[in-house]
Amino acid sequence: MLSEKALSAVVRTFTNQYLKLHPTDEAFVPGPEPGRTYMLYAHVPFCQVLCPYCSFNRFPYEHDKAKRYFENLRREMRMMSDLGFDFESLYIGGGTPTIMIDELCETIDLARELFSLKEVSSETNPNHLIPSYVEKLEGRVQRLSVGVQSFDDGLLKQMARYDKYGSGDEIFERIQYATPHFTSLNVDMIFNFPAQTPDILIADIERIIESGTSQTTFYPLMASPSVKSSMASSVGKVDYSREQLYYQIICELLTGQNASGEQVGPRLYQHGSAWTFNRCANEPDGGAKDEAGTLGDAMIDEYVVNYEEYPAIGSGGITYLGGNLYVNTFSVNDYNADIEAGHMSLMGKTEFSLLDRMRYRFMMQLFGLRLDKRQFREDFGVDIEKGLPIEMAFMRLAGAFDHDDENELTLTSTGRYLLVVMMRQFFIGVNNLRDQARAALTGEERKLFFSE
Repeated sequence: MLSEKALSAVVRTFTNQYLKLHPTDEAFVPGPEPGRTYMLYAHVPFCQVLCPYCSFNRFPYEHDKAKRYFENLRREMRMMSDLGFDFESLYIGGGTPTIMIDELCETIDLARELFSLKEVSSETNPNHLIPSYVEKLEGRVQRLSVGVQSFDDGLLKQMARYDKYGSGDEIFERIQYATPHFTSLNVDMIFNFPAQTPDILIADIERIIESGTSQTTFYPLMASPSVKSSMASSVGKVDYSREQLYYQIICELLTGQNASGEQVGPRLYQHGSAWTFNRCANEPDGGAKDEAGTLGDAMIDEYVVNYEEYPAIGSGGITYLGGNLYVNTFSVNDYNADIEAGHMSLMGKTEFSLLDRMRYRFMMQLFGLRLDKRQFREDFGVDIEKGLPIEMAFMRLAGAFDHDDENELTLTSTGRYLLVVMMRQFFIGVNNLRDQARAALTGEERKLFFSE
């Protein structure tokens, strides 16, 4: 589709312009603004297997290094408290946060002591959906997100996940076991693998429905520069020309709506974001329901939808505060040394202009399915039509808006796919930012990452 290609090019240009990292010698992130609600992101970079498509900060697991890291993560958490931050939500990503389950639990327990947490979200891998882990996470973690990517054994082998995490059948059984133990269990999937046929994708969707999981997120495969070579040699070269078709298959089977927005099948799930789907109340599940008929307290991995500003702790963490992005060092060694020296590990920042901030709001709120025009006007001092005339004209011409009045913007099925495109390109841009930070790695750490 022409609008997809044009949009990809435009977002790529914008992100290349404003996601440029500049050195900083700041020792701490800015403190909180009175009255603003924040979420805390914590990054755990260790993995037992480094997936070829992943651009996040990650290193092979070593027990002693990881234990020291968790200790410093808790020190940095206390620094956030000393700055005056309070958080209602904690999101722990990776890497594999559950790689040292007792250290993770101690970290969560400290966060509950320091902050007014209402919810804790954590990522994990399928091999940790076992009783000894689930028993420790239940009650501590309300929203668990497990990276599955596919139930197809052939694709799992391509991704080097089969031997470590088990077959598609084994992963399916573990999801069924774990789902009832959490308010929300999200299963992360990836679509548009080069070797993924429509039949393989349909089989994956059918396993999701059968599993009973309360939520699923289908990410488009993202070919970031830092992983292009490893991705091409393992799973193949990504073909964006069929991405929209695959997205339509996912939406129709999960929500029952075709590309025209017509209800042509059962509505098993409904959109939580452009690529996240929440199970409807009339379906079997292990979670609570809300008044809208979906699972209550459903998690969205893209926490930036609900929290526009958020500080991040840990090596490779990215903070967005006061219109600035701050990037923590990608070196675990440097991170440990910085925290033990009594300051944070900020190695670079990028400043957003007013236009950048408006575009960021536009993309994030629409990705979450609704943009509040009144809030936009209040925060930026201009109507969205005047602040972003080109963006609004493009989306209207493409038929992206369902509701478009003085109060709000919501999306058609076409609009949701265009937001998938925008977010895909934005995250590739963020991965380029990570590459800039990763370029500073030296010695063994550089070898460990770049040899993968």
